Amino acid sequence: MRTQLARRLGCEVPIFAFSHCRDVIVEVTKAGGFGVLGASTFSPEQLEQELRWIDEHVAGRPYGVDVLIPANYDKAAEASLGELERLIPDTQRQFLDGLLTEAGVPPLPEDERARVRQELAEGRGGMTPDGARRLLAVALQHSQVKLVVSALGAPPPDVVALLRERGLMIGALCGKVSHATRQRDAGVEVIIAQGTEAGGHTGDIATMVLVPQVVEACPEIPVLAAGGITRGSQIAACLALGAEGVWCGSVWLGTRESELTPFEKDAIFAAKAEDTVRRRARTGKPVRMLRSTLSEAWEQPGAPAYLPTPLQGILYNEAHHRVVRAGRRDLYSFPVGQAVGTMNQETSVREVMLQMQNEYLAATERLAALWED
Repeated sequence: MRTQLARRLGCEVPIFAFSHCRDVIVEVTKAGGFGVLGASTFSPEQLEQELRWIDEHVAGRPYGVDVLIPANYDKAAEASLGELERLIPDTQRQFLDGLLTEAGVPPLPEDERARVRQELAEGRGGMTPDGARRLLAVALQHSQVKLVVSALGAPPPDVVALLRERGLMIGALCGKVSHATRQRDAGVEVIIAQGTEAGGHTGDIATMVLVPQVVEACPEIPVLAAGGITRGSQIAACLALGAEGVWCGSVWLGTRESELTPFEKDAIFAAKAEDTVRRRARTGKPVRMLRSTLSEAWEQPGAPAYLPTPLQGILYNEAHHRVVRAGRRDLYSFPVGQAVGTMNQETSVREVMLQMQNEYLAATERLAALWED
């Protein structure tokens, strides 16, 4: 299962793990895969702490960093958090607060509310062009970082030139073929073809349809398949479609190493594949997430319209923390893909990695037996 891309990046198996949790990154990397830390919500100082810790625990193995590097963006996003909060209409605040109050969800204590706002303010800095470049500057100080992935389309030319000069591979996510060809033309060296099954920001095309289209459109570039992948048989299928590996995110949420709380994991384990929906509630853009009363609030008759990005995300953020603190599963939503239906109990990263590889071997043996017959 060691593809050309895996050899080039120095990992043993082409299982790429996206996670915001450093523990997941370390355990995947130590198990022979390739961890990619989602860094867009970190401040440069926080990212330095995370990367230093990862460096100390992966025994010299390579890993990657995922950031938002917008080539085109709304300059309003550079406004301060306070300025943006003032742009949120009172009707929206009253709508959301009324929903939570009626459901019996108390406000956050003032000290916790201040902490949540501070984390949001610090994290938003990495989502502007200048902020992303500051995060990249931190990543470039760590020699074990071998891959930088742009989660928001093709990175701008100066970033591509810098990363190539420093010998790092450049990756980007796409949801349709036109995205992939644009990324190829911009100099991207690894394309992650992410189907609609995936958690988080996704498009409309299924993984099984998208991957061969991207492989065909960009034959000279390695492609990773993403969306709904938790089994080794799916890895075999993706390699058969022409991908050189898989990009997994949701499957790590149910591990002991995950950043989720026990309450959040229980909500994940109780969900079925059909319990995920694509809604704009979390960020203002379509996000696949768990369906809940909160995710559906803006879909109801008489509800206000969604706010644009980043205002919708700022509005939603505090409500999400209120729901988690209150332990209200009926209101809880979190970005997760349709693979949630296969996750029903806590496991470990190492167990997931081993199971995927054993299932992959079993799948290839089944196929070989069919060929012999």
